[in-house]
Amino acid sequence: MTQDNENHNTIDELDSSSPADAMANDGAVSFQEALATKAEEHKALNDKYMRLAAEFENYKRLAQRDQRDQVRFGNEQILKEVLPVVDNLERAIKAAKDSSSSALVQGVDLTLKQLVGTLSKFGVQAIDTVGQPFDPNTHQAVSQMPSDNIPEHHVAEEFQKGYRLHDRVLRAAMVSVSTGPASSD
Repeated sequence: MTQDNENHNTIDELDSSSPADAMANDGAVSFQEALATKAEEHKALNDKYMRLAAEFENYKRLAQRDQRDQVRFGNEQILKEVLPVVDNLERAIKAAKDSSSSALVQGVDLTLKQLVGTLSKFGVQAIDTVGQPFDPNTHQAVSQMPSDNIPEHHVAEEFQKGYRLHDRVLRAAMVSVSTGPASSD
């Protein structure tokens, strides 16, 4: 009978310990699930943070480029307004050279050189035209003419200078384009 009691105690112990062990196992499983859920949330939030950080870096880079362009080309409109003054000074010099007043020519020529020098400090350069291949990005063709000296599709004559601000065209040059040698028909 003693042996029977021992067996009975063992079974009783198993029966009595089963609910506690089951609770402990359920707690461990729910803890593991909670930990896995939190790890997934952490990963998702970290991915979101990394994307936002990359987007912000792209935004900063674009904003800096826009700011550089604004500083570099901010005075474009005023420079466009000054170019006709340069044109008029060049015309005055040309007209005065045909007459005999050399003092006037020298004064206007010095004024023109000073103005062109000031424009060049701000990044304005004249566009080369005569003898150059015709480029519709920098030249505005207003006529065509035959020329024995200038190849076909090259600029034969310049009517108005073109100007560039850094790498941007302020004003295209008005030119006449060569059609090649005159035909003998």
